[in-house]
Amino acid sequence: MSDGKVTSSQVAKRAGVSRSAVSRAFTPGASVSKRTAEKVRVAARELGYRPNVLARSLITGRSRIVGVVVAYLENQFYPEALENLSRALQAEGYHALVFMASNTGAETEQVIEELLDYQVDAIIGASIGMSNTLTLRCAAAGIPIVLFNRTQDDDRLSSVSTNNRAGGRMVADLLIKGGHERIGYIAGWEGASTQRDREAGFTEGLAQAGRRISDRAVGNFDLETTRAATRDMFKSSTPPDAVFVANDHMAFAVMDVLRFELGLAIPDDVSVVGYDDTALAAWPSYNLTTIRQPAQQMTSETVRVVMERIDRSDAPPRQIQLPGRMILRGSARIPEGWIHEGL
Repeated sequence: MSDGKVTSSQVAKRAGVSRSAVSRAFTPGASVSKRTAEKVRVAARELGYRPNVLARSLITGRSRIVGVVVAYLENQFYPEALENLSRALQAEGYHALVFMASNTGAETEQVIEELLDYQVDAIIGASIGMSNTLTLRCAAAGIPIVLFNRTQDDDRLSSVSTNNRAGGRMVADLLIKGGHERIGYIAGWEGASTQRDREAGFTEGLAQAGRRISDRAVGNFDLETTRAATRDMFKSSTPPDAVFVANDHMAFAVMDVLRFELGLAIPDDVSVVGYDDTALAAWPSYNLTTIRQPAQQMTSETVRVVMERIDRSDAPPRQIQLPGRMILRGSARIPEGWIHEGL
């Protein structure tokens, strides 16, 4: 062998097939027999050949890359979701290119522009919003967008989320039937649809029983901000005897402050309920009652919509809301007759 780069022609000759057969063998979804594909791969290994994916994308017009934009990874829900998204995309012959962005419009806009430069085939926005300008920019470039765990008041955008409003109502029902008198709420970032809808459903559920939120603070989906919000909320002479926290990530911070700084017993002194059902919620140290988001189903639906939008440019946008589920553990009083599902 020479020191030059191995070509597909050399692989074809070694395998005894045509160059087009070599190309099909390395193209996901292409029509090629198992026997031919195996001959090509054996020849490629022997010669040290690797297909030039970038060159192929120039010919096909497909990079087979999906850009995933995430605002933060501190919340345990998102690392798991990213892994699921990556695996689901790989099963379709695509790869995820992950970019980090803050919740500010300027940084998100810059990241989207960079993704457009990479000529990605689609964009998944996890925990971010899309401005009208960005939506139009992506539409003009023919790049579909799917929002994951977010919704937006824009019929042009596809989205996959749980029914956060219904989840909030479930939490209100639990705490009212648990006999709580003063029910607090710690909000997430107020620009997020998840925060807005969870609080709206919670407020509606309380109102149906003639109740309202007794104390409210903003944790901003940030641990330190949530700790400070918890201290402020519970320094009152009549603090809440229950608190709904907009996600598990913040609920863990709330529980740590209540137990280790303020000496309160959970749930004897105060019940705590979160949202997401991340893996940490089931740990004995937290044993958190929470609303479970069906993360695996959410990622599967997201990738299904992405593939549909890539394959058919005229496919209508989809707004999918999946049902959440109450997971009863030890951090909240359980009303009589309700089934305890935790430790």
